[in-house]
Order: sequence, then structure tokens, then C-alpha cells
Amino acid sequence: MSVKASISLTESQEAYARELVAQGRYSSLSAVLQQGLELLREQSRTTDALCEVLDRRRAGPFVSMDEGRQGTAEMIARKRADRGL
Repeated sequence: MSVKASISLTESQEAYARELVAQGRYSSLSAVLQQGLELLREQSRTTDALCEVLDRRRAGPFVSMDEGRQGTAEMIARKRADRGL
């Protein structure tokens, strides 16, 4: 379902949108704006998901740099041993 809305664009925004239509990349100005809104929605979802991951990470346990290096060295040693290196 489509909803008609009145919007305001700067001259440069309108020129760019019209250029995209003229190039055949979009069928209309509405299609350009709809795609722009979908991209903003997806960006917002991605940002929200990243913030959630960071929040969970901040709330979780942390290891010291030495512990991290030791764990990495142990993992590499296991992988090498598994592959006979």
C-alpha cells in the first residue's frame, strides 16, 4: 500500500534524485526516496544490533592482555598440532 506524502528536498537532493532517475537506476523520485528510507532502516537495525553486542560484551568477563595472548598462542598450537605442523 502506498501513502502520499509531501516532503521537502534541497535543490541538490532533488537534482541528485532526478539524475538517478534519468540514468535509469530508479523508475521515479518516489522509488529513490523509498530506497533511501530502506537503507536508513537497515542501517538503524545494524547499529542497534552492534550496540547490543557491545553492551553484552561490556557486561561479560574480560581477560587481561597476557591471558588473551596466552589463549591465542594455545589455540594456534592446537590448530598446528591438529594439522601435523
